[in-house]
Amino acid sequence: MERISLAAVAGAHGIQGEVRLKLFTDSAESLAHHARLFVGGVERRLLKVRGDNKGAVVHFEGVDDRTAAEGLRGSLVEIERTALPPLAHDEYYHADLVGIPCVDGLGTALGTVVAVENFGASDLLEIEGEGGRRSLIPFKPGIADLIDGRFILDPDFLA
Repeated sequence: MERISLAAVAGAHGIQGEVRLKLFTDSAESLAHHARLFVGGVERRLLKVRGDNKGAVVHFEGVDDRTAAEGLRGSLVEIERTALPPLAHDEYYHADLVGIPCVDGLGTALGTVVAVENFGASDLLEIEGEGGRRSLIPFKPGIADLIDGRFILDPDFLA
């Protein structure tokens, strides 16, 4: 079964087994909507979640002290793909955009989407071009248009 990453464990928080998460979702509260979470590949129940200015602080079942919490550092927090809600016609999950080829308006290959980032303003596509050079470009109409399974990019936005 395919899994989608919602967060990564950044480290322990306090001495009671809580962990800090770097979120890949829109809010800490969105984690609470999922009955089954996998932390480092192990299914765990979410006992408590709260947002903070850097992401989220959560407590998972079976993680009861700082040592256990530190042991999760770097682990991905995932859900099964089938647990995601359906999307509207013009919406995308970031995971679905990774691997899509990119071309210019004439069809010349420019690279491939290797990641999608959002630092607060809007989604940015990380494009890896020939030779491994990477660029971040806005996922905006006229700059990066998803048409027929590939991105048509405005090459002026590639660094």
